Amino acid sequence: MMAETFGAHRAWEQRFSDGVFAAMNPKNRNALAQRVVNAAEAALAAQGYASSIDVLVGIGWLDAGKVEQWRQGQIDYLESAVQTNLPRVSEAMKLFRSWAARRGLSASPTSYVARSPQRQTLRFSRSGDPTIEALYRTHWVSQELSERKRQHLAEKASRAPDLVVVQPLNREWKCQPYDPRSGSIG
Repeated sequence: MMAETFGAHRAWEQRFSDGVFAAMNPKNRNALAQRVVNAAEAALAAQGYASSIDVLVGIGWLDAGKVEQWRQGQIDYLESAVQTNLPRVSEAMKLFRSWAARRGLSASPTSYVARSPQRQTLRFSRSGDPTIEALYRTHWVSQELSERKRQHLAEKASRAPDLVVVQPLNREWKCQPYDPRSGSIG
């Protein structure tokens, strides 16, 4: 797994190797590292694992409402909803993976499926690069959990969400068409 993580890390770095993004100021990097650790620790304490989404929401770069829209297939790729530039996201994700390695957490690849009738696989990155997608999809699970509990968490996280069926109470009710691209009804 370590070789896979290193290879994925290199792919993420190559994304920004065009020289446009200068190295982050050490003071800013330390502040970001603390924010990443705080968000990841909170998620780990609350649910027994931490994910990229937990960190991005926890540090305030991603709105939880946008995550729900993405999960419903209304946003093409999650990076488009992140409220900072991709090099900063890359740095935060490197810090997150370093934290997970120091904590001795287990990597758990997780499927993300839209809460829509099509049940399409959700995309995280603009590029759709499989290596970057795999990095985003990895949940970091506590070793303190029993094997059974870890397996249950992995199954729960990878399970396609249930669809909701609305049954009208009277004949006058009409379903309005919804356009996921514009977010408008009717």
